[in-house]
Amino acid sequence: MSSSIHLPYPYSLCPSKKLLSVACWRVSNRRKLSKNYSGRCRNSRRWRLKRKGWLSSKEPPSAASKQAEFRKKWMDYQGVNGWEGLLDPLDDNLRREILRYGDFVEAAYCSFDFDPSSPTYAMCKYPRSSLLRHTGICGSGYRVTKNLYATCGLELPSCGGGWPTVKVPGWVSTRSSWIGFVAICEDGKEISRLGRRDVVIALRGTGTCLEWIENMRVNLTCMHRARGGHADGEPMVQNGFLSLFTSKSATRLSLRDTVREEVGRIMRMHGGKPLSFTLTGHSLGAALATLTAYDIHVAFEGTTPTVTVVSFGGPRVGNRSFRHRLEETGTNVLRIVNTDDPVTKVPGFITDGSLSGHCDDSAAGLVPRWLRQRLMQDSSEWLYADVGRELRLSSRECPHMCGLSMATSHDLKTYLKLVSCLVSSKCPLRATVKKMMNMHRCIQLVI
Repeated sequence: MSSSIHLPYPYSLCPSKKLLSVACWRVSNRRKLSKNYSGRCRNSRRWRLKRKGWLSSKEPPSAASKQAEFRKKWMDYQGVNGWEGLLDPLDDNLRREILRYGDFVEAAYCSFDFDPSSPTYAMCKYPRSSLLRHTGICGSGYRVTKNLYATCGLELPSCGGGWPTVKVPGWVSTRSSWIGFVAICEDGKEISRLGRRDVVIALRGTGTCLEWIENMRVNLTCMHRARGGHADGEPMVQNGFLSLFTSKSATRLSLRDTVREEVGRIMRMHGGKPLSFTLTGHSLGAALATLTAYDIHVAFEGTTPTVTVVSFGGPRVGNRSFRHRLEETGTNVLRIVNTDDPVTKVPGFITDGSLSGHCDDSAAGLVPRWLRQRLMQDSSEWLYADVGRELRLSSRECPHMCGLSMATSHDLKTYLKLVSCLVSSKCPLRATVKKMMNMHRCIQLVI
């Protein structure tokens, strides 16, 4: 009998070709076995890492699931629940929203003409239709619908009447200036991502000579009265901020009246659908954003949608009664504060909380007891109170920001950099966390 070779394939070949085919088949099988073995090794390594907790056993969420989760929680990110559980550690979605609103404030700064020699000084450099495109946020899905102007209530004294004859440059006496804009979200994808139609009111900081003078009028005045005065229980705010908010000229409406008109128009047009108003500003703009949010609730009482303030480096605005009224209206205020920024500690060298020992203000221990008792009287015009929730940053904790000047500590770009790096109050920098985690992983792998 002739012996036959049984090969694992159905066709028959000549003896020489059979031997060559068997050799090739063995080589290919070895390659397959080595691939399978290496795959099993990789899988077993992943299993060991999962067991130690370094790798998650769950699949990473898709972009669609992330958007769906954000839509469900958009009211939490707007502060309806006081940002509970989102600030420490800082939630990544909230971080992105804060930075997004900061970009609108940056656009207001970039659009303002700071050059006193320019014919458009203190005005907007760009037309309303292309403002966002010129400032680099044209892909945001928003459209600017209204320019906003603030008018100073002060006027420089004219020559004569006992005043010396002094030639004052025109830019010094500029009363009305462009201070920000109103933008509404009109992109369908962005509305779907946000879970509502969002309206942004962005306000810049101090830019003109008379605005600086208004900042110095730090005594408190009643908000609902034309002239100073005081009444028990009435909300009182800084005199200069209120002047910028309510003053008007022969050609310009006040900031308050302009915002009321635009908010009323938007509510009539989109009132039947989910709608939110987000007011954001830096420095003086933060103070005016707080006053604007309060006024929106007062003017449209009972019909106002969600109103949120995201302020960067804002000064104190009003007294304790103003804070209580603001809380009663349901306005959500998130104050982003740099501990090294002196602007966030003025006006009013002391807060009402520090008088009773409930505030960690460093100036509280320097105030004599008799002066504290005097300041605690209701008739005081210097007793301020902080409003809203505070997200505290520190440029001192950031290695490449140590030794910054006071002006740089107050700069909006510094705030945005600190927000992008913040993790929590216990570990303030994201880079530090990454280094610690990588070091811990290396130690675990060696062990």
